[in-house]
Amino acid sequence: MRVLGIETSCDETAVAIVEAAVGRAPVGRILANVIYSQLAEHRRFGGVVPEIAARAHLERIDGVLADALSEAGLELGDLDGIAATGGPGLIGGVMVGVMTAKALAFAHDRPFLAVNHLEGHALTVRLTEQVAFPYLLLLASGGHCQLLTVRGPGDYTQLGTTIDDAAGECFDKTAKLLGLGFPGGPAIERLATDGDPQRFALPRPMWRKRGCDFSFSGLKTAVRQAVEKLPAGDKQAVADLCASFQRTVGDVLADRCTNALQLAPASTLVVAGGVAANVYLRGRLEKTASEHGARLVAPPVKLCTDNGAMIAWAGLERLRLGMTDVLDFRPRPRWPLDAMSKVST
Repeated sequence: MRVLGIETSCDETAVAIVEAAVGRAPVGRILANVIYSQLAEHRRFGGVVPEIAARAHLERIDGVLADALSEAGLELGDLDGIAATGGPGLIGGVMVGVMTAKALAFAHDRPFLAVNHLEGHALTVRLTEQVAFPYLLLLASGGHCQLLTVRGPGDYTQLGTTIDDAAGECFDKTAKLLGLGFPGGPAIERLATDGDPQRFALPRPMWRKRGCDFSFSGLKTAVRQAVEKLPAGDKQAVADLCASFQRTVGDVLADRCTNALQLAPASTLVVAGGVAANVYLRGRLEKTASEHGARLVAPPVKLCTDNGAMIAWAGLERLRLGMTDVLDFRPRPRWPLDAMSKVST
């Protein structure tokens, strides 16, 4: 079984093809995974500009699609399904991917699969690792920060979510305040390796409170205040603040996951999304999982950020179960993962 996946929800134009046995095999194989990053277009703005992103997707999608098919050595007729991110995301970009996938599915008489972008992150780990349902998921990215129980495609229970900002956004805003560029996560992680994580005492919103919700707006404010007091040109102070910030985020994520593991015990804790690429945070969460008799599993770093392989894999998982979509599916700027439904209007 082979499925092509298209991801255009933000600032990556991505197309991938994955394959797996027709039965319920635990892992799959990536045949192609092509990504065109729009960083150059957005970096000077310090963030993603929706109109520019949509235009870039439209200009690049045909070429990226052709490259993916060439890399896999396949033609569209060799595929069993066409998947695309149906939401949530920047609606202009989502529309480009959905309309492209619909056209391909119609022209080649293949099933169309509208994939929730968050479900792509949620199921990616099963593409590369033998992870059985159910499992506990920490989904942390630039736009989302949630804890969920994953029982299968389309079957999620949300345990907690951010009440304001996402963890990844907090990384990006901190990096912007420090003049480190965009995206901010990798830059902060690099500098933090040479910093003192104890130098700056930053607030840990929601820490040791009941429940599994997150909050990061107060941390962003505290970082801004700390940046305003930094000595000009003090590179060590910048590194120390990066290390202190990263440790603080680690404290919060570990605390919230502890509550989730107590509320909904699981043998596996999965961390996914762009923030999952941070090695330090993976180490903190691995310790948390071990303390509760669970193992931590995360996708390979290259599959943590947005990519077509995660959409293709989620599409394949859904196709196995006959969970296809009609061609009048409407792209959705918002699509809560725990409220998924096969709505085509």
